[in-house]
Amino acid sequence: MIVDLRIYTCLPNRMADFVKLYEEKAWPLQLKYLGRCLGWYTTVEGALNTVVHLWGYDSQADREARRNAMAADPAWGAYLKAAAEGGMLVKMENRLLKPAAHFTALGAAAPNGG
Repeated sequence: MIVDLRIYTCLPNRMADFVKLYEEKAWPLQLKYLGRCLGWYTTVEGALNTVVHLWGYDSQADREARRNAMAADPAWGAYLKAAAEGGMLVKMENRLLKPAAHFTALGAAAPNGG
């Protein structure tokens, strides 16, 4: 498995607007095409105005196929246009991660019940 870590930095006082737009237009499409959301978060301390979400894929080929299918959907283009016109974002980042050798699965029990 690989994980696509996505980090979006919003303009001050615009994070709620971005989250609302995303929830209405992008979330349904990403669930349809990407499927495996591992987490979707907003910051409350530290670097504020930040949205972080993680998506799991079987492989890089799986990721590319799913993202290409989503990109071909006209509704995704409409979301991207609305996000750009909304002027809510300062920066977008993504990082592809792979599990460390000692990490076997999400939700695996910790040793000694801890």
